[in-house]
Amino acid sequence: MKISTWNINSINMRLNLLIDWLKRESPDILLLQETKCIDEKFPKEEIEELGYNIAINGQKTFNGVAILSKHRLDEVITEFPNMPLPEQKRYIEAIINVEGKLIRVASIYVPNGQDLDSDKYVYKAEFLDALYNYMRKLQENEEIQVFGGDFNIAHHDNDVYNPKELAHSVLYSFEMRRSLNRFTNSGWFDLFRIKHPDTAQYSWWDYRGGSWHKNMGIRIDYLFGNAKAVDLLSSSEIDQDERGKEKPSDHVPVICEFSL
Repeated sequence: MKISTWNINSINMRLNLLIDWLKRESPDILLLQETKCIDEKFPKEEIEELGYNIAINGQKTFNGVAILSKHRLDEVITEFPNMPLPEQKRYIEAIINVEGKLIRVASIYVPNGQDLDSDKYVYKAEFLDALYNYMRKLQENEEIQVFGGDFNIAHHDNDVYNPKELAHSVLYSFEMRRSLNRFTNSGWFDLFRIKHPDTAQYSWWDYRGGSWHKNMGIRIDYLFGNAKAVDLLSSSEIDQDERGKEKPSDHVPVICEFSL
C-alpha cells in the first residue's frame, strides 16, 4: 500500500506532470493540496482513466484539496469541528476499506500565515489548534490513520537549509514548531522521520533566488500516522526529482509504503 501527498500548486497547470507521476509511481492513495480549481473544473476524466476514485473539495484560484484512491472512498468529509473559515477549502477526509482493514486518510492544507504580525498568522494558529483537537479525538478509533499535506511548518533544524536565518520566519517560528510538537508528542508520528531520523531533505523550494539549484529548501510537507500506521510502515521517501522538471510545482511528493 503506497500513500503519497503532494502540493500540486494548480492541478490543471501541472496535469501532465501529475499524470506522468501517477503512471510511474502508481500510488494507491494520493493526497493533493492547492488544486486551485472548483470541483467542476477538476480534471476527473484523465485521472479516472488511470483507475482512481476521486474526492474533491475545490476552490477557485486558491487552496483546494483532493484525495485520489484506487479503492472506494467512503464517509468523505470536508470540515472538522471548530475549523476556522471553512469557506477556505483546506481539508478533506475519507475512509478506505482494504481487505477488511479500515484506513482513514486526510489531505490538509495548513494556512501559510503570511508573517508573524499578521491576522493570517493568528488564523494559522487557530486552524492548527482545532486540527490538533480533532486528531486527538480520532485516536480513539481502532483503525489505521494517515493524515498528510502541506503544513507550512518546518519542524527541526535538519528540515531547513539555514535554521539561524529562518528562526523568525513564518515557516519556522518557535510557536509553529511547538504546534507540531503537540502532534508528535501525542501519538502522531512523522513517517519520514521514522525512516530517516537525521537526514536533511526538503520538500519545498521557493521559485525565487535560485533556491532549487542552491538547495535552499524546507521540509514542510508531511505524512503523519498513528501507531497502527507505524507498525505497518516499510519505507518513506521524498521524490525530489519532481522539482527539477519543466514548470514544476514548488513542492514535491512525499511517499510512504505500508505492508498490510
